[in-house]
Amino acid sequence: RLEELIRPAGYFRQKARALGAVAEYISRSGGIARLSRRPALDVRSELLEVHGVGPETADSILLYALGRPVFVVDAYTRRIFERLGLLRGGESYEQIRRFVEEAMPRDTAVLNEFHALLVEHAKRSCKKKPECEGCALIACCEFA
Repeated sequence: RLEELIRPAGYFRQKARALGAVAEYISRSGGIARLSRRPALDVRSELLEVHGVGPETADSILLYALGRPVFVVDAYTRRIFERLGLLRGGESYEQIRRFVEEAMPRDTAVLNEFHALLVEHAKRSCKKKPECEGCALIACCEFA
């Protein structure tokens, strides 16, 4: 049933298996409320052991579901930061996450909003083929 519901997302069989594994982990751990009271590093380590969960998914769960102050690194983050000259390219997920978390307040709402703004900017202007005209960051963008 889950496969059919997520079929439009592509890779629906793998995603259904991963979603099932995450749901099983959450259930086995006592639910979201119990997980949100545990140390974030412990939960992150456990999530990374769950089938189909990588750093981006683990951090998304920590930030969005558990309200923990972590930064989610995604393709949009990499693209924008590289074009702004903040990254050289080839940095690991953890290097980028630490870079942002050291520069930003350790505040869930701030990190959530910052990530959302990066996603929105990437979708509107900083696409794979950028639309630089009217970009709010053009003055500090090395790519433009």
